[in-house]
Amino acid sequence: MNLRLPDPLMPLASLAYDLWWSWDESARDLFNDVDPEGWTAARHNPVVMLRGISYSRAMDLSESEVFLDHLEEVMKRWRAVHDEGPKLATVPGTDVTHPVAYFCMEYGIHECLPLYSGGLGVLAGDHLKSASDLGFPLVAVGLFYKEGYFEQSIINGQQHADYRRVDPAELPMLPVMKDGKRLLIEVPENHSSYQVQAWEVQVGRVKLYLLDAGIKGASWWHQQYTRRLYGGNSDTRMAQEILLGIGGVRLLRALGYDPAVFHMNEGHAAFLSLELMREGMEAGKSTEVALREAKAKTIFTTHTPVLAGHDRFTWDQLQANLAGYREAMGVPGGLFMDLGRTRPGDVGEPLCNTILALRTSRAANGVSELHGEVSREMWKELYNTGYTAPIGGRVEAPQPAPIGHVTNGVHPKTWMATNFRQLLERWAPRWDQAWMEPEAWAAAVEDIPDAALWEARRESRRTLIDWLVTKDMPRLDPDALTIGFARRFAPYKRANLMFNDPDRLLEILESGPVQIVIAGKAHPADLRGQSLISEIADWAKDPRFEGKIVLLPNYNMKAGRLLTQGCDLWLNNPRRPYEASGTSGQKAALQGVLQLSILDGWWAEAWDDTHGWAIRAQTSSSVVHEQDAADGEALYATLENLVLPAWKTRNPSGIPTTWIKRMRNSVAACLPAFDSRRMVNDYVGIYSGK
Repeated sequence: MNLRLPDPLMPLASLAYDLWWSWDESARDLFNDVDPEGWTAARHNPVVMLRGISYSRAMDLSESEVFLDHLEEVMKRWRAVHDEGPKLATVPGTDVTHPVAYFCMEYGIHECLPLYSGGLGVLAGDHLKSASDLGFPLVAVGLFYKEGYFEQSIINGQQHADYRRVDPAELPMLPVMKDGKRLLIEVPENHSSYQVQAWEVQVGRVKLYLLDAGIKGASWWHQQYTRRLYGGNSDTRMAQEILLGIGGVRLLRALGYDPAVFHMNEGHAAFLSLELMREGMEAGKSTEVALREAKAKTIFTTHTPVLAGHDRFTWDQLQANLAGYREAMGVPGGLFMDLGRTRPGDVGEPLCNTILALRTSRAANGVSELHGEVSREMWKELYNTGYTAPIGGRVEAPQPAPIGHVTNGVHPKTWMATNFRQLLERWAPRWDQAWMEPEAWAAAVEDIPDAALWEARRESRRTLIDWLVTKDMPRLDPDALTIGFARRFAPYKRANLMFNDPDRLLEILESGPVQIVIAGKAHPADLRGQSLISEIADWAKDPRFEGKIVLLPNYNMKAGRLLTQGCDLWLNNPRRPYEASGTSGQKAALQGVLQLSILDGWWAEAWDDTHGWAIRAQTSSSVVHEQDAADGEALYATLENLVLPAWKTRNPSGIPTTWIKRMRNSVAACLPAFDSRRMVNDYVGIYSGK
């Protein structure tokens, strides 16, 4: 572990390399007590902090009974977590060596491990944490990016992408070893192969393995495969996805795993099905049987409700990467392509990894009820017209697209504010079991006094405002209605919708008073998204909105926690139905932050007009600018006629009782329904074939 500490402090090393600390408050407090300034300077990375601790400080701590008692208390709970059994029924046939294998291109577990860009990765991180909490046998596979995703600065209204190279020795992960040596995996490429190494990240009771092409002596080209998340061109992306899918299966085999189920979280992992098929054929099975058996143990989650957002690769790209691999299997030249085509045999159609995943999995799902409907409509051509099967020449009968849904959830202990958790522990001590006891939970929430809920809300808002000042943002009004809008700056998310009528927006802000905090990144190649950031930056500098609208740069997990904890109202106004889920709203709702949202994603099934508001236009139009205008009008009207009256109506003690009632309803309804442990439990049913 490369951490030198006095013997009494050595348990800190074990704790530092298990990201369980990232969702255990007492463990984080322990690291803060080691060196408060160092903990902040290290960006809450315990490995960096412990490597930099002074000798005198380490010796003082090793002789402090108070600190050692705290250390023992944390380590006692840490050991108990690792020793306890599963908390829900496991999938038949799964165990430590036959787990569910979860594949994803990115993981957002904590900001000190910068392997995520946004919602997909953060969802994957919450999935792993919940599997750990439940003791569910799961192993995860991803890629290690030397420069991660970019850090954002906004200079003169323009987004600048800055990549910070990370040193693996300073991250909470360890090299994967076998027989005393670095384990190396062979990954196919053209008619040859190249080698990659791997890292192990402990996430409570779950292991996450990260493949890394940047080994010593690797070519410059190969090093690009794991240089940046979503970096490079289409050729780089294909190489990354082959590395994840094929390399990931080979890594698990080398480590002795024989997964009972392979879970592809988004189409990036679809090539794993080809490797499972190759294994079957190598064992002497026919192509058809090998494909059928690979399909029987694979499930797929799709996240993208826009056709243009799904990866596609040409025949030339496939040949450049997998020609030798395919030829060694002895399958026809067009087989791989046909598995990823809407129309097998159409030589002009590229391979789509989402289609490959759909064709080679026994079950597929979207990430909300509405997204499931959208996905079935999007891919109906695969199933409704019949097609010549790529193997055996059979013609499949028309059928509905077999795509269900598992609505996303979030990990409460990661996202809930400390003061709000303490409030729940006092008045509803079984809050952590709410997802299993929704009716009892709803009754318990009724016992929380209005004054206590309101004080928790005010404290969270003040914490956010104080933190924004440390980021060189203007000091906001600690008593103003604070609206949060934080998400990727994709055009369909309409970050500028609130500015459709600037004069009317100004009236709303001044009548509250109301203030808005906006944050988010645009991919460096997304010029339209970057132009939205520039537009918002201009509005934030407009003298009329000075001190009322803040554009916060470098949105990451820490900023996400503080914003979803500290805002009073969470705004989401995408063009329906392009928001697959929208988990940031769930993070806010579970702690009483009210929603103001288009009925899209998770909010389409959560809204019932008692714990938030829907933005519902009076008219519907297929013309984009007309629908934007109608939705903008509905946004203003809802703020003026519903949101502000609820905020302003106070009792003699100054408490907005109508607002508090909606807060209470939000916590009662959303905490159990959108807990990621409920989500994992739903997936257990799919893993089991139910």
